Amino acid sequence: MSPTFRVAALSSLAAALAACATPGPSAPTVAADATKPAAAQAAAAPASAASGAAAAARPDPAAPKPFAEVIKDAKQQPGFFPVWRKDEKVWLEIPAERLDKPFLLSASVSESIGERGLYGSQMGPSWLATFRRVGNQIQLIALNTEYTATTPAMKATVAQAFSDSLLAAGAVASAPHPERKSVLVDANFLLADLPNYAMAIEQAFRLNYGLDRANSAIEKARVSDDMTTLNLRMHFATPRLPLPPIAPPPPNTPVPTIPKTLPDARSMFVGYVYSFTKLPDAPMASRDTDPRVGHFFDTVTDLTTDLLPNPKRYLVNRWRLEKADPAAALSEPRQPIVFWLDKNIPEIYRPAVSEGILEWNKAFERIGFKNAIVVKQQADDADFDTLDARHASVRWFVGSDVGFARGPSHTDPRSGEIIDADIAMSDVFGRGARRFRVESVGSSSAAPFALPFAKGAEQACDYADQAARELDFALDLLDARGELATDGPEAEAFAKSVVRDTIMHEVGHTLGLTHNFRASTVYTRAQLQDKDFTEKNGISGSVMDYNAYNIAAAGERQGSFNNTTIGPYDYWAIEYAYKPIAPGEEKAELARIAGRSASDPLLAFANDPDAGGGPGSEGIDPLVNRFDLGDDPLAYYRKRLQLSRELWQRVQERSPQPGEDPIRQRRVLLDGFRALRDSPALVAKYVGGMYTARTVPGGASKTPAFVPVEPAKQRAALQFLASGLFSADSFRFKPEFLASLTPDYREWERAGLVSIPAAVLQLQGAALDRLMSPGTASRLLDLPLYVSEKERRGLISLNEVYATLQGAVWSELKRGGEIDRMRRNLQREHVRRMQGLLVRVSTPLPADAQSLLRANATALRDELRQALARQRWDADARAHLQESLALLEQALTAAMVRS
Repeated sequence: MSPTFRVAALSSLAAALAACATPGPSAPTVAADATKPAAAQAAAAPASAASGAAAAARPDPAAPKPFAEVIKDAKQQPGFFPVWRKDEKVWLEIPAERLDKPFLLSASVSESIGERGLYGSQMGPSWLATFRRVGNQIQLIALNTEYTATTPAMKATVAQAFSDSLLAAGAVASAPHPERKSVLVDANFLLADLPNYAMAIEQAFRLNYGLDRANSAIEKARVSDDMTTLNLRMHFATPRLPLPPIAPPPPNTPVPTIPKTLPDARSMFVGYVYSFTKLPDAPMASRDTDPRVGHFFDTVTDLTTDLLPNPKRYLVNRWRLEKADPAAALSEPRQPIVFWLDKNIPEIYRPAVSEGILEWNKAFERIGFKNAIVVKQQADDADFDTLDARHASVRWFVGSDVGFARGPSHTDPRSGEIIDADIAMSDVFGRGARRFRVESVGSSSAAPFALPFAKGAEQACDYADQAARELDFALDLLDARGELATDGPEAEAFAKSVVRDTIMHEVGHTLGLTHNFRASTVYTRAQLQDKDFTEKNGISGSVMDYNAYNIAAAGERQGSFNNTTIGPYDYWAIEYAYKPIAPGEEKAELARIAGRSASDPLLAFANDPDAGGGPGSEGIDPLVNRFDLGDDPLAYYRKRLQLSRELWQRVQERSPQPGEDPIRQRRVLLDGFRALRDSPALVAKYVGGMYTARTVPGGASKTPAFVPVEPAKQRAALQFLASGLFSADSFRFKPEFLASLTPDYREWERAGLVSIPAAVLQLQGAALDRLMSPGTASRLLDLPLYVSEKERRGLISLNEVYATLQGAVWSELKRGGEIDRMRRNLQREHVRRMQGLLVRVSTPLPADAQSLLRANATALRDELRQALARQRWDADARAHLQESLALLEQALTAAMVRS
């Protein structure tokens, strides 16, 4: 409890007790005293009455001071919620007419510490909020908007069932203004951690940094007729830093780490931007989503009636866009969507950023809006912060370990109207971005930290980070071919094209569009090699996919490297969200627009859960992926391995030049592995895979929602894993090349030896995890249920998958001699996974899969026994086979432990 809050509460309590002790007007002033004569009591009465009148005339010391006295000599910033400032004191004026009236409250982070997810220029959370007066206290309330009702009875029921939340509170600092009836509140009550950044800090470092209000301050305020913005400088501190653990902690145990970017790791300052934004009295007309098109949405559960099977409504997030001339076929909007380029964007990238934003005007022109989006440049001497709620913006930010872009937005939850959006773009294409990721292959480093308070975290976008990884690989390969020097003007132009592509993606998010991870498969391999086609259409059906770079293999023609324009899906998604439609025609017209996906393959759509990769989301459709390209993803993964091997061959043939980056060779080697990072699991996705289609009841599409992947494709995927990614021959390097991979001796913390076996095993383990997962087993067992009896004869079975995998991993058992170390690693991981599934499982295999796995493990045990008895092995191979046999025997005789 704050001191101000405590004093106000005690004063209110004293006043209440005094009121209880004071007789009401109908009661006698002094109670009758039976010990005194009646005359004496009568004589005493006038004196008591006079004493009570005098007490009533004295001012209540707990009452707020007059408004004018509080703000004497203070300067006012008039507007939505006026701000008064005098020296270090800041007051917020709460107009009487704005009490209990909703507004949008947003909290963003303008400055931070530049590591582990804690970066500046980040949009934070927002709430539909209101100021509520309770006695002599002003409460800042976050309203519960997820549940609603329209009838009086159900409104009361909903209000009783679902609570609002208190964000902050402060004592009323003044009596009401004589004319305006507004009151003042000390703005220091907002020196509170509204975005819950302390949790983000603790999650990043596992250290408890507390908010230090005494050293936090409101730095500046900006007020207009429809918004009040406060910039705060918040101090977080911890009294002491932990010592390193004496002994290594158990696996998966969080260990405190110490920030590296601070002069003193016990103290950090974070900039907050709080915006109080006026909302329209009448919310914008909402538009319901359609599952065939991908839009962000606000969810409202309407409990007015119990007749609906699903009381939820999903309101499309979209800007309020209305024609200035509704009758015109092409009209400018009454109010365009304005994106501000923050003054912190490097000048070299500003044209590319503008082009990426304005590219979306093509989609709006198709539905009748001219110049729907406008770009403005913030002046260097501008006094506003583009993180406030009235300036949609693009901002640059840097950090010691950063590599992503985000395109979040804030909405009016009553209607889904987008009120603000702030794209944060990291300097992933600049000076040190390539160094930051150079040692990430073959290591156990944690995944990038995610802001826990960001709206839409379930669809967090790390496109820029992975696009930068793609850029590294593309530049290295093109440089090795002699087609593009990494330090020349062509490379700079290439980087700008990547910025443009990334900005198109993030702007799509701020217009309300989700990811579309099926769009990369709508063009054929032949179309992708046609320069004219790709310049006109791009390389994908949507910029909302995570699109790989279109790099030609040897003998192929080179099309555009990345997206040059928005795709057909993007036009369609904008049409659904923004096309002006008469209210009476909207339902039918939206159904017609969404229904076009049944006949137009260019409108294919699937989002993050469909692609998998998140908690509890495995992803089953091999055509829905991040960073694939073309209508045959399996062929693309083969090409990807071919390109990595070409890069490795070229870098081994190249001699380092005097004065170049000392870790260039190392970086290029690891970029080849990084380019393959996702391939093994995505190839394995074919096995037990299902093609999916987004169908709706009564829709035009006759395609089933689930169709098993062709058995031939599943077998081809297994064969590619066996001959490509599981083969040690795919990863051969010259000893003299590996010996030449020096670290940068100027760095105190240096990378060690590059471990090729560790990098290879990281790839192979991902394939084993997918092929041996309970989900893959369940789908393979269920496949016969999805096909006709005639089609069942050629199906791939779970036992075939287990046996094929086992035969590919353990092919050396039939010939004896030496087993390569990379192959031993693969075999060891295969046995460990079998052991884990047989003995200790958190997600058990289906019963039939458990039986088949045990049968295959028994067969492998017998093969190992025979191989050890009949074949001659070198010492390493024999020891490895004996250990593998022992692990299998233990697993086959142990009881299962369910964790």
